[in-house]
Amino acid sequence: MKKRSILAASLLAAAPLAAQAWEPTKNVEFIIPAGTGGGADQMARAVQGIVAKHGLMKQSILPINKAGGAGAEGFLDVKGAAGDPHKIIITLSNLFTTPLATAVPFNWRDLTPVQMLALDNFVLWVNAKTPYKTPKEYIDAVKKAGPGKMKMGGTGAKQEDQIITAAIEQLTGAKFVYIPYKGGGQVATQLVGGHVDSTVNNPIEAVAQWRAGSLRPLCVFDTKRLPYKTKVTEKMSWYDIPVCKDAGLPVDYLMLRGIFMPPGVTQDQVAYYVDLFKKVMATPEWKKLMEEGAFNTTALNGKEYADWVAREEARHIALMKKAGFIAGQ
Repeated sequence: MKKRSILAASLLAAAPLAAQAWEPTKNVEFIIPAGTGGGADQMARAVQGIVAKHGLMKQSILPINKAGGAGAEGFLDVKGAAGDPHKIIITLSNLFTTPLATAVPFNWRDLTPVQMLALDNFVLWVNAKTPYKTPKEYIDAVKKAGPGKMKMGGTGAKQEDQIITAAIEQLTGAKFVYIPYKGGGQVATQLVGGHVDSTVNNPIEAVAQWRAGSLRPLCVFDTKRLPYKTKVTEKMSWYDIPVCKDAGLPVDYLMLRGIFMPPGVTQDQVAYYVDLFKKVMATPEWKKLMEEGAFNTTALNGKEYADWVAREEARHIALMKKAGFIAGQ
C-alpha cells in the first residue's frame, strides 16, 4: 500500500512538468526570404494550410515575405529577434549565397537549426514551342548562337539559378545572358512568354506550365532519377525526365528547404517545432506536395541537420569562388 502511495505521489509530481512543455502563446511569424510564387513561398503556405486544416497548433502561422536584398531582409530580421520563439524562417540556398555574394553581416550559425523539410530539385526547362528535346541539342544551339544571344532566366543574381548557369557555362563552353527575376513564378511566366530561352526552375515553380503544355523539361540536376512515376502530362512523369549527368550535362545541384529559428531560443522551443513539422510531414497533403513538386524527401534535424548545412556552406564557397560571385573577390 505504501509503495502505491509513493507511486501515486510521484505521478502527481510529474504531471505539472508534462503540462509545462512549451508551446506558442501567440501567432507565429513564418518568414519567407524570397518572393511570392516561388518554391519557398509555396512550401511555407502549404505548411500554413496543413497546420490549419489539421489543427496542429492552437495559434496561427502567418507567412510573411521578406525578400529584400536577396533574402537578407528576412535573415537579418530573424537574426535580430534573439530569444523569440514566435518567429521561424524557411531557408533555401540563399542562406549561403546571399552573405557570400553581398557581404551582408549574416551567417547561418547566427540562427538556430530546427528541421530540414526536404531538398528541392532543379530542372532545365525550355519553351515547348522550341525544337530542343535534349540538353545536348539545346546547349549546342546556345554555343552556335554565340555569346550574348541566348537568355537564361533565373531567380535573383549570384544565387542558385545563376550558380547552376555558371556551372553549365564552365563545363560546356556555352555562354548565356543571365536575366534575374524576383521569384520562380515570374521566371516561369517569362519562359512561357518567350522572353528568355531557358530556366532552371524548381519543379514546383514550373509544373503548372509543364502540365499545360507550355514548357518542356530537358533534364533534372539530381544525382538520380526522381522516384515519382505518376504521369504529370499525357506522356511524361517526373521519373521520365533524364538526369542531367546521364544526358551529357555533368552538373548536379540540390537546394535546402529547411526551418531555422532566431538565436537564443531554448531546446524546448526547438523541440516543439521539430514535433510540429514531424506531424506536418506525416499528412497526406504533405506527401502530395512532395510528389507534385518532385522533391527529394531527405529530412534531418539536430546535429545531422547542422552538419549537413556546414558541408553545404563549404560547397557553396567553392562553387561561388569558381564563378567569381563572392563579394570583394
